[in-house]
Amino acid sequence: MNIPNPNPTAHFPLPAMPPLVSRSVAVIGAGAAGLSAALELRREGHSVVVYERETQIGGTWAYTPETEIDPMGLNPNRKVIHSSLYSSLRTNLPREVMGFRVYPFVASEKPGRDPRRFPGHREVLEYLRDFAEEFKLGELVRFGREVLYVGLVEDRKWAVRSKKGNGEDGDDEVYDAVVVCNGHYTEPRIAEIPGIDEWPGKQIHSHNYRVPDPFRDQVVVLIGSSASADDISRDIARVAKEVHIASRSVQNGVTGKLPGHDKIWLRPMINSVHKDGTVTFQDGNEIYTDVILHCTGYKYHFPFLETNGIVTVEDNRVGPLYKHIFPPTLAPWLSFVGLPWKVVPFPLFEFQNKWIAGVLSGRIPLESKEEMMADIEAFYSSLEASGIPNRYTHQMGESQFEYDDWLAAKSGSPSTEEWRKQMYFVTGRRKRSTPETYRDHWEDEDLISLAHQDFKRHVLEVSV
Repeated sequence: MNIPNPNPTAHFPLPAMPPLVSRSVAVIGAGAAGLSAALELRREGHSVVVYERETQIGGTWAYTPETEIDPMGLNPNRKVIHSSLYSSLRTNLPREVMGFRVYPFVASEKPGRDPRRFPGHREVLEYLRDFAEEFKLGELVRFGREVLYVGLVEDRKWAVRSKKGNGEDGDDEVYDAVVVCNGHYTEPRIAEIPGIDEWPGKQIHSHNYRVPDPFRDQVVVLIGSSASADDISRDIARVAKEVHIASRSVQNGVTGKLPGHDKIWLRPMINSVHKDGTVTFQDGNEIYTDVILHCTGYKYHFPFLETNGIVTVEDNRVGPLYKHIFPPTLAPWLSFVGLPWKVVPFPLFEFQNKWIAGVLSGRIPLESKEEMMADIEAFYSSLEASGIPNRYTHQMGESQFEYDDWLAAKSGSPSTEEWRKQMYFVTGRRKRSTPETYRDHWEDEDLISLAHQDFKRHVLEVSV
């Protein structure tokens, strides 16, 4: 089939949606967000096809020791490795908090599984496999299908062009709607460092970090203050000569040796680097450095999506999007799942997908294009007034629960459980106070008990 190059603009109106209908929907990606989308869309009565370029489900949770040839991930022609997991990664949230509400993440009795409350990445992948098996989602997934093109065609449908991983031609197909669930932990963001072109050392982005062995006996400067930066700095310190963490969060705080660690120093941001291999920090301190490791996050990246400029990514703001999901002039036929960060991801995916599925069927009314645009403009204005840069548009943190509960109300779902909120905040406080031990020692047994009571109640409700 020859897919035309569309011109999806305001001059190309989308049809009004009749009530309670089944739609054909393409889901891009079979990670946690895509699997949740497949389940909620099918529950709402839609016909679903999930495109997954890898040969298994899991998205970023499908660990591979393989890394990219370009350690910085800047070469557009490189073979892209989807996962950014490092070998030692454990969750930074308890499994009770992390799990989908429809399928609690409890310790499995299957042999070889990881029963810890903060399990390793392999356990999360096994959980997603169990989830897919429980709801027979695998039958909806086309594995080994990389999506090359998604665009609006003249009959007001979405065209999806894909290719097979074995080199054979894929398919050109048309759908009523597309849900984008391709994740955002693949395309690295890089810190800008004065003098870097002449600096003789090595650079790597955390996307290509797997194990600490390559850093043995080296001096490493790690840029970033995220959860991965915390983990990787401690991982590397087991073998490195020194690890220096350069972060904005310590700009006006305490610098110097990290308590309890002889090899880790906290530093302000890098000021410049030099031909002799030295790195100068903003407080004037200077050290010779072998490696700069960028734990600086990722870019939202949709190379397959053609909207003729309706949806853009500017300084890592994907927009304009109503509630981080719908572009108003293309809603509800195009939607995005999983853009918010600093969140409890799996339940958030559920809330988003329930709303999308209900809107597509006509069960849930969607605000007008004008109302959605007004809401977006008010949101952007509030960020600007608070001095928040565009790149933090999709950051949520504590505001995620208000967002989740708004989506829950829209879709007619129960709001976030109180124990889940409390466990999230307790975990955050303990991580800050006892970063070395918070995963293995806890004092929230009452919340754990409430969670498991809730899980049992859910099972009884489903079985009735």
